[in-house]
Amino acid sequence: MLKRETKRKIILFFAPRIIWCLLWVLYFFSRNKFHIHKEAKDPNAILAFWHGELLMLPFLYRKMRKKRNIFVISSNHFDGELMVNLYGYFGFNTIRGSSSKDGLKALLQAINRLKNGSDVAITPDGPKGPYHSIADGIVAMSQKANSNIVVVRTESTKFWELKTWDKFRIPKPFGTIHYYALKPFKVDKTIPFNDAKEMIYKKMLASYKD
Repeated sequence: MLKRETKRKIILFFAPRIIWCLLWVLYFFSRNKFHIHKEAKDPNAILAFWHGELLMLPFLYRKMRKKRNIFVISSNHFDGELMVNLYGYFGFNTIRGSSSKDGLKALLQAINRLKNGSDVAITPDGPKGPYHSIADGIVAMSQKANSNIVVVRTESTKFWELKTWDKFRIPKPFGTIHYYALKPFKVDKTIPFNDAKEMIYKKMLASYKD
């Protein structure tokens, strides 16, 4: 029997490569429609998305930016390690950390990256939920770095929904995938944290026509 660490190394070597290939196959066998607000194309922003919708978002970023300069905040858990390797194939950089481990370190790195002109992507409800919740990190990033927040989302006409805390969705082939990058907004430094989190929550659930 293989040891747990050996199994993980094998998975980390093969799984990201296989998933990357499958995502491109899925992309080519879907109708892909992009809805990108003109101001969302401006670089240097916080890209906020729900954990359950992360799978196809790299394709949206490729449409938003001709030059990719992004750091994705990923957890220190094993699934986070998988995502780090997968994002690497899309040309993305990562910042490791979560609210439960190395959170402050990750926050400071993210603020520094934003101040130096990079995009930073974050799941406000990740890595473990609760579902569609807003953690403090995104508020601190926007206020400290004085950066715009751009809500990015995907919506598929056909999909599988996993029985996980984030209701993770996997698009089915031959459906239509809508990609959205909404109008940027900022969190004023004078707004209390709880009020700011409520505002971000409403923005992330707002109509795509808003």
